[in-house]
Amino acid sequence: MKKTMSIAVLENISIRQRVIPISINQYHQMNELGIISEKTELIDGVILEKMSKSPLHSYIAYVINRFFIERIPEGYLVRKEEPLTLARSELEPDISIIKGDLTHFKTAHPSYAELVIEIAISSLEMDRAKSNIYAPAEIPEYWVVIPTKKQVEVYTQPENGNYRIVQIYRQSDKIKTICDLVVNLDDIFD
Repeated sequence: MKKTMSIAVLENISIRQRVIPISINQYHQMNELGIISEKTELIDGVILEKMSKSPLHSYIAYVINRFFIERIPEGYLVRKEEPLTLARSELEPDISIIKGDLTHFKTAHPSYAELVIEIAISSLEMDRAKSNIYAPAEIPEYWVVIPTKKQVEVYTQPENGNYRIVQIYRQSDKIKTICDLVVNLDDIFD
């Protein structure tokens, strides 16, 4: 597939460094005016089009979402593909677990999550790079679920803008997570 000139020019690092980032407010205004599609995310001040979802992606997202909805205690919300507004980004993680009541988010999207999960089918590089956004925001736990490898990368202990610990769990492993819940990966990757 041939790249358009506007995309190819961004491969030049000296040009890419001159891209003018936009703010969260500008992003919201552009969305309200219909200038940009709702199929976008603001990532570190740059608008990116979201990737389409494969059936496998949708299946895994459903299974994980259902697991948490059925088990998460009162006082937490399980959100699927809903905005999370951080300093220079407004991402829509596949799953996020937010502490609080739904009424707290009538006028603004959450700016913090206890757990964020991305499912990487064709977006592995991008989802790994998002750790550089979630860690400075002090998101305590970030997962990159990789269904094709039947593994999960779990990023924890954000410190100085990076996650100190990255652990890889495979199909038969169990992950102890938020609220002391235990996720058996056999149940996700059956």
